[in-house]
Amino acid sequence: MTLSPELLLTVATERLRAARPDLADRSARSVEDSVKEGVRAEGVAAVVVVRDVRLPSWVRETCAFALSLTPERADAWRRSLTRTLYLAGRPDNLRERFAFTRVAADGTAAWAGPDPDEATTGLRRLLRTFSGRRLLTAWQPVTVELPSAQGRPERAPVHRDLYLATAHLTLADALVHLGHLLAESVIDGTLGPGDRLTLRSVPRLTALPAPYAALRVDTDRLRPDRLRAYAALTQET
Repeated sequence: MTLSPELLLTVATERLRAARPDLADRSARSVEDSVKEGVRAEGVAAVVVVRDVRLPSWVRETCAFALSLTPERADAWRRSLTRTLYLAGRPDNLRERFAFTRVAADGTAAWAGPDPDEATTGLRRLLRTFSGRRLLTAWQPVTVELPSAQGRPERAPVHRDLYLATAHLTLADALVHLGHLLAESVIDGTLGPGDRLTLRSVPRLTALPAPYAALRVDTDRLRPDRLRAYAALTQET
């Protein structure tokens, strides 16, 4: 399946309209301009304290965090375009001082919120932004299983491929793009408890071997007048 510029713009526009109902009545051209120029996300935000990153674990824990949210908190976060701030720190040293919504089992990351900014002011003033400047390189495919639901699941678990385009992508950029894709896919039900994801790396996402279920589209930093597909979830494999 070819990911054409027209398709990328359609996906980005639909995401914006779904998250921001106030744009629903605007012209297609106006929404396109908003997508390309960037729309300030307001309202609530999640804050992630990152000690170190192991992508398979981080993918699983990011989904676990989104799955733990109440529908009300998840909806508010979606309206804020799943805005997330990444800080460098050691979660184990902060648990007594700050209330986290979820702490990764291996202690590599912790999530607070999503809440209004004033609720995380102390945490954000204490820690610096996570830099993660290392450029990503290719890896062998690895499969991650999301946490199972308590009680009867709403549907049977499925398996999907999760692609990340690594060309000129830093570790910090990867967290941002994967974070948006995974969180929004959990909120809209594309991802659910017990699902299995095979994490795959490709230099660029210009085509997929299977139909997509979700795409992460944003401005191409090397060519700001164009959009780029940074990550993709396929349909059930």
